[in-house]
Amino acid sequence: MKRIYQLIFLLLIGLPTMAQIRTQPSQAAPSLKVNGSSLDYFNPKEYVIGGTTLSGAKYLIEDVIITLSKLTKGERIVLPGEATSNAIKNLWAQGLFDDVQLNITKIDVDTVYFDIQVVERPRLSAFEILGVSKSQKTDLNEKLADKAGRTIINDNLYNTTKSIIKKYMYDKGFFYTTIDFKSKPDPNQENSVILQVDINRGKRVKVHEIKFTGNKEFSSAKLRKYLKKTKQQAFYKIFGSGKFNKEKYEEDKLKLVAKMQEKGYRDATILKDSIYRYSDKAIGIKLDVYEGPKYYFGNITWIGNARYPTNYLEKVFGIEKGEVFSEEKLEKKLRGSASGDDVSSVYLNDGYLTFNIDPVQTKIHNDTVDVEMRIYEGPQYTNNKITVVGNTITNDRVVLREIRTKPGDKFSKELLVRSVREIGALGNFDESKTNPIPKPNPSDGTVDIEYHVEEKPSDQIELSGGFGGGRVIGTLGLTFNNFSLKNLFNGEAYRPLPKGDGQKLSLRGQTNGKYYQSYSFSFSEPWFGGKKPVSFGLSAFTSLQSNGLSATDGGYQKIRLNGVSVSLGRKLNWPDNWFSLVHTINLNQYILNNYPGYLFSTGTSYNLNLTQEIARDSRNNNIFPTGGSYIRFTIQATPPYSLLNKINYATASDKQRYKFTEYHKWKFEAQWFESIVGKLVFKGQAQFGFLGQYNKAVGQSAFERFKLGGDGMQGFDFLQGSELIAMRGYSNNSVVPVGANVNIAQSSGSPIFTKYVMELRYPVIAKQEATAFVTAFAEGGNTWNKFSDYNPFNIRRSVGVGAKIFLPIFGLLGIDYGYGFDKIPGLPDANKGQFHFSIAQQLGGFN
Repeated sequence: MKRIYQLIFLLLIGLPTMAQIRTQPSQAAPSLKVNGSSLDYFNPKEYVIGGTTLSGAKYLIEDVIITLSKLTKGERIVLPGEATSNAIKNLWAQGLFDDVQLNITKIDVDTVYFDIQVVERPRLSAFEILGVSKSQKTDLNEKLADKAGRTIINDNLYNTTKSIIKKYMYDKGFFYTTIDFKSKPDPNQENSVILQVDINRGKRVKVHEIKFTGNKEFSSAKLRKYLKKTKQQAFYKIFGSGKFNKEKYEEDKLKLVAKMQEKGYRDATILKDSIYRYSDKAIGIKLDVYEGPKYYFGNITWIGNARYPTNYLEKVFGIEKGEVFSEEKLEKKLRGSASGDDVSSVYLNDGYLTFNIDPVQTKIHNDTVDVEMRIYEGPQYTNNKITVVGNTITNDRVVLREIRTKPGDKFSKELLVRSVREIGALGNFDESKTNPIPKPNPSDGTVDIEYHVEEKPSDQIELSGGFGGGRVIGTLGLTFNNFSLKNLFNGEAYRPLPKGDGQKLSLRGQTNGKYYQSYSFSFSEPWFGGKKPVSFGLSAFTSLQSNGLSATDGGYQKIRLNGVSVSLGRKLNWPDNWFSLVHTINLNQYILNNYPGYLFSTGTSYNLNLTQEIARDSRNNNIFPTGGSYIRFTIQATPPYSLLNKINYATASDKQRYKFTEYHKWKFEAQWFESIVGKLVFKGQAQFGFLGQYNKAVGQSAFERFKLGGDGMQGFDFLQGSELIAMRGYSNNSVVPVGANVNIAQSSGSPIFTKYVMELRYPVIAKQEATAFVTAFAEGGNTWNKFSDYNPFNIRRSVGVGAKIFLPIFGLLGIDYGYGFDKIPGLPDANKGQFHFSIAQQLGGFN
């Protein structure tokens, strides 16, 4: 009887080793085969492993597989026993094989020899992704890149691949993605397959409903508003509620809690949230919130302040006992104010670089929070070394002269921020990557400041074709914004022109053949002499327009305009250091030959004038300002010739009357920018221009008038002595005075104009390579012939939308669609719908 029990026990142990069945990997039955030897299953015996070999493997390392089996030479093993079945199980567990067999090749007394016979699984050489867009395919290939390239095809690969793809599609708003796999041999690699991944994305889901539980003080509608980027569907949302985005939803949850805490509910949190399937095209979201009680500021005390008295800090802090408690507001008043009116800025602008303030909530009783402001003032620091890093083209001195943090001065956060703005205003560096790094030296109370910058393309090219005067006009313009005149004859400095000194050189040509030609040149040096911020400018131009006939032909008409100007300007420190003053002397020559549209048609006129311009520019960005303002006041005047000579203008000829143009011209412009919500920016603008006369007997100047309407692009009219003012929603030059002769007013312009703009701007691209934003605008403006008729509230109105993109090489490009509400008598097509295109227009000024 005892012998029978022993037999049953040994059979149960030996059965796994006697099985000779090939199975699929998921079944994984171990197999032991004895060649030419026999084992006594009733008398297990201990053997020494004499050696183990590996058969059937082409790509795996033999020693590694044998080590994994634990059947290494010199090890002792009991046969029959569990060691052989465990060896096969260990190898199956690696997921590397389609079949594993263990053979005993020889038994020599108490020594046993094994051979492991395997069939390797194929390896993955590449993915072939189907069923998604090209961009999504690229993204997925990047995410799966570490899987491709000789990875074993097994269940783990399938599961991992499916998980990566589903998460990616989930984040894109595809909740119900299904994935199928197929494989095909790779003809270029042995034992390799290409895994075809067929993705069925399903429908991109929207949020049908957002439900809240646990809210008492906050209505569900109010809480939904706090979810800025996760909106539920509603019939009144014309453009839909948007697709669900998991990443944005997670951000919204944090903002929701922050908004509740901002309202005084400092304990507010989301207890749990769930996303459920509403339909094949929509999901629902449920959030369980905890509001907690509403808290208020209690006693606010200050300790550690020696430099500034408590009453002064309390005034800067601005929060009083009894106000609704908000950690966000608390942080903003202490160190997070964008306008620099927080407590930390007071100290940091006074040299206290290591200043720190810690608001400690010392006591919470009922609904009141007492806060103790613990201040560490530290020592005052003085600027030491000021250096610039990263300017590979622009010379150090060009950057350093714009920096307001000077060696020997007290450290100032305000001047540090201002320096970053001034570096950006140069136009040679990526503003988003300009980074000042203060390096304090506590041993001597000094600080070294290192400004890190990154050069960007700043030269611009204007290459365009358009219509003007009923003909095609070609334009080529080149602007070099970082020119170096002193290296003009240094061949090694050409890249392709000498650069690095911050000077500006512009060349522009415009022509349509024999009818019209115009060429201009300008050069400016922002630091004339190199020691003071005194700018110098020199420009010259010549233009010719004719009817294309020869001078000997009857009916020949032409106008030529030649001009040169010299300017000097400087930055001012009073009333504040945002102001600048520019003086300009201009000399223009007008030569008309039987040319209509002006107060005289044949003759030569000279325009010598002096221009005084004072401006204040505190915009925080030249391309897309989000704050600050731009104000400019200009007076341009000629000598009062008619008051100095003895000519009787009542009987004077046109040649005498208009030989020396005389006038005084006044212009004013104001722009201001304000961030409203998020990235949305409001722009307000007002402009005014008036052309006056010295002597009624002479009358208004034939030149220097204003033409309002259209895109404001500089073309024929600008080079004929008129100033173009853009006004969207109306055709070019069409906004003429009421009751005026339309043809004459369009041709010669008007002496008075007013224009107003309200605009909402939203950025869609904000990168070094390009800046783009969309706009919605409302404009109003008008022109008058006499000041007695002037009424700033009697305006022609328009609204519209548009988009602008700034490319460093081309400048500012724009397209707008405007609709003018008010008809222009005599010009039936002047208003209504108008498209306007703009190329390389000035960012500040009268356009």
